[in-house]
Amino acid sequence: MSGCETILLDAQLEAVIDNHAFRAVLGNGHRFTAYFAVRDWDKKILEGGDFVKVEMSPYSMSTGRIII
Repeated sequence: MSGCETILLDAQLEAVIDNHAFRAVLGNGHRFTAYFAVRDWDKKILEGGDFVKVEMSPYSMSTGRIII
């Protein structure tokens, strides 16, 4: 079993919290906070309503990392 298990999911951004943090929702209605990784800060500008792929840990479903 590998030490870095992650789940890749589709999500929709609902609102902008900060320049690099967003309120997001999964298709089943689960709401969480989605963040950009530091190395991805200059790659793309996102807004509320955009669809993104999010990488989440199976141990904490309250935050996720936006995958570009």
